[in-house]
Amino acid sequence: MSLMTILTLLVSSMLIYASPLILTSIGGTFSERSGIVNVGLEGIMVMGAFAGIIFNLSFSDVLGDATPWIATLVGGLVGIVFSLLHAIATVNLRADHIVSGTVLNLMAPALSVFLVKAFYGKGQTDNIQEAFGKFDFPVLSQIPILGDIFFKGTSLVAYVAIAISFLSWYVLYKTTFGLRLRSVGEHPQAADTLGINVYRMRYYGVMISGFLGGMGGAVYAQSISVNFAASTILGPGFIALAAMIFGKWNPMGAMLSSLFFGISQSLAVIGNQLPLLSKIPTVYLQMAPYVLTIIVLAVFFGQAVGPKAAGKNYIKSK
Repeated sequence: MSLMTILTLLVSSMLIYASPLILTSIGGTFSERSGIVNVGLEGIMVMGAFAGIIFNLSFSDVLGDATPWIATLVGGLVGIVFSLLHAIATVNLRADHIVSGTVLNLMAPALSVFLVKAFYGKGQTDNIQEAFGKFDFPVLSQIPILGDIFFKGTSLVAYVAIAISFLSWYVLYKTTFGLRLRSVGEHPQAADTLGINVYRMRYYGVMISGFLGGMGGAVYAQSISVNFAASTILGPGFIALAAMIFGKWNPMGAMLSSLFFGISQSLAVIGNQLPLLSKIPTVYLQMAPYVLTIIVLAVFFGQAVGPKAAGKNYIKSK
């Protein structure tokens, strides 16, 4: 196998696995920048995947090629609704953020599988017919070498996710909304004295995380699993959480970290096709993403400094 073939295969597979991680980790960044720790990203992804697959199966005959894109937006909307449970619990009821997020992670798989059985009479859905396929960029795919590696037979939704990371960075660091969101995550009392509605901004942060996390789940289901079952989302939400921490709560850092984790996930699938990895047992390659997640959290979590008010409930009277 030539070096060009290896690079093309590796980059293409990396982008497919990284795209849902990029969206979800950026969503977590918005939530934590507002001061709400959201470990419920896994549960949000589950609900987004469930909604995306159900919508895809129901409307693919009508919407055709546009189905997975619209289904992704539907998954994002369902993610918003589901994330509101976390917002109400942490902002209004002042619940512990970790406990509330854990409840989301426990609730989502049970609820989604129950609904699948109610709709289809079995534990998983049928495979979708309209999924995210491979895309050739006009003009760019004709560039020698780089075109074959990055722009031919690649994942369009991954480049959309990368574009969203740039947009998210601009929103967080170059707009009034981003400044207000970050201020309530750093010093909510000071933000409140300046007339910023701390509760409202924290709701916005959690809802954005729900939207992007739901989109991430829908993208994962429509590009990797192509159906929904209890085992569709098992771990990517936690990997996205690690990518957010590794990226130091910055959308660009989260995107780059997600690409790194995307490589590790893709190797579990294409490792047997690569000369250097073909002799390694598949089980070790499948373990690699989760081992890397543990290592990253162990090495960088103690050094990483997140928003100062993250995880701390705000009481306006104080």
